[in-house]
Amino acid sequence: MSILFDSFDEWRKYCSDESKPLYEPVLRYEREQKGKSEEEVWTGLSKAYLVMREAVQTGLTQEMNSFSGMINSGAKKVANLPLSVLSPEFQKLISRALAAKEVNSCMGRVVAAPTAGASGILPGTMVTLQEIHDLPDRTILEGLLIGAGVALILEKRASISGAVGGCQAETGAAAAMASAAIVYALGGTVDQAFNAVAITIQCMLGLVCDPVAGLVEIPCVVRNASAAAIANSSAQIALADVSPVIPVDECVDAMGEIGQSMEAKYKETALGGLAATPTGQAISRRVLIQDIEIMDDEDVPE
Repeated sequence: MSILFDSFDEWRKYCSDESKPLYEPVLRYEREQKGKSEEEVWTGLSKAYLVMREAVQTGLTQEMNSFSGMINSGAKKVANLPLSVLSPEFQKLISRALAAKEVNSCMGRVVAAPTAGASGILPGTMVTLQEIHDLPDRTILEGLLIGAGVALILEKRASISGAVGGCQAETGAAAAMASAAIVYALGGTVDQAFNAVAITIQCMLGLVCDPVAGLVEIPCVVRNASAAAIANSSAQIALADVSPVIPVDECVDAMGEIGQSMEAKYKETALGGLAATPTGQAISRRVLIQDIEIMDDEDVPE
């Protein structure tokens, strides 16, 4: 990184000393690492956000049925339910996060933010935030840059991979990215944005990665929705200047320590948790048989 931040404290200090907005060093990173102009970076971000919005729209308007049968247009069902648990806005948030992730599970086009397994969280949060507060695209794109900066530090100090740190490292990282972006987009301070990250991590610590049949479907899809809700609650708390007590860098280190201590069966191996339940094992056997049948069909000469 052209301005290499080993910690959120370093990022905070740089912005304070240089009187720069939170997204500026990440923008510089993108320019220098990829050899692109500032205009090219903004154009790339616009394209990425367009894909996010398209994934939301696709998931809410088309049939989302995965090969395994575990995903069956759940986002549309949530969006069309006449009963709102909290508010229509909350219902939109949940359905949109589900929608974008279902597109991924059904082999559609998404933005890995930071991973494909967590690809519903930023679309669900940012599309809904923009609609509610009538925010310009530029503000959303700046928020996405800040989310990317969050992910860079999480990757360096802990992990953003479910195979390394469990689901806390994937959906947890995406939720942390989203919470910082939300706070920034609503005019929050640097400290509030980083407090939102800390609170989000505190809420996600210890979450295991236990995909049924080894597929990024169950429980991954519904966890994208819950993580989107956590991102918003963390932003709300941080914007009210409620302290996380434990500093953000220490929270990140705790995430890394937990990920290292977590048994391998809880890190994307499909050997523990929900994947090891009787129903999970039955689904795994059925999916394996389907895979073998497809392979046999492909071997048959025409």
